[in-house]
Amino acid sequence: MRKDRLGATTRAFVRVLLIGIAAMGVQIVLSGTAAADPPSSAWAKLRMCESSGRYNINTGNGYYGAYQFNLATWQSVGGAGRPDQASPHEQDYRALYLYRMRGWQPWECAGKLRLTDDSDARSKRKPTYQEAAYIGGGGTPAPTPPPKPAPVPPPGAKPAWPGVVYAYGDCAPALKAFQLRMNAFGYGFSGTGCYYEKTKQAVLDLQRANGINDSGRLGPKTWTAAWEGKPPR
Repeated sequence: MRKDRLGATTRAFVRVLLIGIAAMGVQIVLSGTAAADPPSSAWAKLRMCESSGRYNINTGNGYYGAYQFNLATWQSVGGAGRPDQASPHEQDYRALYLYRMRGWQPWECAGKLRLTDDSDARSKRKPTYQEAAYIGGGGTPAPTPPPKPAPVPPPGAKPAWPGVVYAYGDCAPALKAFQLRMNAFGYGFSGTGCYYEKTKQAVLDLQRANGINDSGRLGPKTWTAAWEGKPPR
């Protein structure tokens, strides 16, 4: 009987010990879990408010990319170059890094959206790229808008100086522009774009009317005079 009682007591003790260990195990797992960063939906709202979600945005106001970093803040979390030129993955990572340093405080939009700091805000824990991957702005930058076409000068406006001094025998598109301009003074060019006797005479007439050395060569002063100077006599 004594032996049986001892065995029952031992078994009861073991059960209590196992339950205690199990409970401790759950506690250890819970305490070992990393503090939760903001959900990806919060980051998506922040990006939309700050930059319409465009990673490559640069409006010239000193703030760049999806999270509208200025250069000083970007560099404070280890960013190199300019934020809008960094990959989306890099911008996501630096945004999480900043959040762990300062919480939502750096972003004005966070206040507008009423985003609240969690336990990871200001934790000073430097994140890994793997930890930042969940932020996920799609992994690709917003499409780059096509370049704006060069402005077309209004009729009669002086085209830019082509940077070449033309002489007898030359042919070039710029010479055609000059010839057609001289038609405003009654020269009757067909616009061949080639510098022969008729073009040379127009150049000389224009130079003499405007006090330019009558070299017969179409240089920058003569070019400007065709649009802005005195007409040939």
